[in-house]
Amino acid sequence: MRSRRNHLRKGAELLEFTFVLLPLLAMIWTIMDIGWAVFAKSTLQRAVRTGVRTGVTITAAQATAAGTCLTEMVKSAVQQNSLGLLSGSAGLSKIKVNYFQPPDPDSTGSATDVSTLPGANKSGNIMQVSVQNHSLMPLVPRIFDWKTAPDKSPMNISVYSADLIEPSNSPPCLGTAP
Repeated sequence: MRSRRNHLRKGAELLEFTFVLLPLLAMIWTIMDIGWAVFAKSTLQRAVRTGVRTGVTITAAQATAAGTCLTEMVKSAVQQNSLGLLSGSAGLSKIKVNYFQPPDPDSTGSATDVSTLPGANKSGNIMQVSVQNHSLMPLVPRIFDWKTAPDKSPMNISVYSADLIEPSNSPPCLGTAP
């Protein structure tokens, strides 16, 4: 009697394993894909914060020693801290450095973009560093249902950081902004 019951249950283990394995794999892939997106965005956010911190404290002597100007130094700092996400000239072209003149303290106006003007990097101005529209490919194509093709489209990430340029007796050359 016992052997007959066991013989009827042989296929049940394989079926139950399949019912558990497929949703488990889907959950693992989803968690990995979300984790990849969070990692990439936080890495880029840290890179632009480091770029801003570098840019607002640079002096002319440091820029001359590096053989470059402020904007290029900031872009280089962002690229070096991006853990390879912004490598090459394509990654460098996504990094933007803008300079803004803040409104008067008693004014309700907005900041004025002075990125293309000489002296845009004077103390008290705002430096904004951003990475705009960085395409992040998913690790695994997203499947919503069995009737449509898997979604392999990239997610666009944009990050921004800004700070006031600190006072300096010798501000560095501006370079080409944005």
